[in-house]
Amino acid sequence: MLPPLKPIPIKERLSVLYVEKCQLDVLDGAFVAVDVTGVRMHIPVGGVACLMLEPGVRVSHSACALAARVGTLLVWIGEGGVRVYSSGQPGGARADRLLYQAKLALDDDARLKVVRAMYKLRFGEEPPQRRSVEQLRGIEGARVRASYQLLAQQYGVDWKARNYDRQDWDAADIPNRCLSAATSCLYGVTEAAVLAAGYAPAIGFIHSGKPLSFVYDIADLYKFDTVVPIAFSVAAKPGQNLEREVRIRCRDAFRQSRLLERIIPDIETILSEGGLTPPELPEESIAPAIPNPESIGDVGHRS
Repeated sequence: MLPPLKPIPIKERLSVLYVEKCQLDVLDGAFVAVDVTGVRMHIPVGGVACLMLEPGVRVSHSACALAARVGTLLVWIGEGGVRVYSSGQPGGARADRLLYQAKLALDDDARLKVVRAMYKLRFGEEPPQRRSVEQLRGIEGARVRASYQLLAQQYGVDWKARNYDRQDWDAADIPNRCLSAATSCLYGVTEAAVLAAGYAPAIGFIHSGKPLSFVYDIADLYKFDTVVPIAFSVAAKPGQNLEREVRIRCRDAFRQSRLLERIIPDIETILSEGGLTPPELPEESIAPAIPNPESIGDVGHRS
């Protein structure tokens, strides 16, 4: 029998790994990828925050179970990362942080304070006073469009607007394809961190109505410091495989900037600006009969 697994903290992991056209399985206790020729490669799944599964990947029950135990997020995506079809859930094992997040999102004053904290972290300055969430969203949108235009000029890219068709990847121009590939990397890493910390990806503060609303909120904080310059730099000198080049450079940038190490503490700081305390347990609630074992992983991990 193998010893029980303990998740590695998110901040100490490789951020994202892309896999395509293979069978993922567990052989002799190891997570492996087996290609059509029967050649297999070991994947240190416990040391990866997020595995992106592109078309052509089949996953066994044992592989999904092992990924869940070690807290690795599995995300099923389209070719080039243009779509996210489904995702696993390595975290979310604690309800206290989820309830705290929901409490902030449902309180209008607290929600505005959280949005203002996001604005300050993203732009490095205090947001204008006496502005609603909708007004701050409009100001943010104008600054984002201006940033796209500025980066396009800096890298010498012909930029029209952020425009793409999720149904037709090849219809988008080169800069938009690079941006879509880059942001998909960032969303995968951010979702892994959000789930590992025990928060709900769907409960957003700026974005709403989407399964990944909170992921978009948090990813936007780092977008222009990480993946957007990479996308424009690749678009300036396009090669044979734009999406692959973007993904490789994003992976390296995440590691060099220690992005995973920053995301969870930043989430905690931002939510604390809401000014509310985490909800107390109801008096009639029942404590766990068997205490949870201590783990070296993050608080949202299941083991």
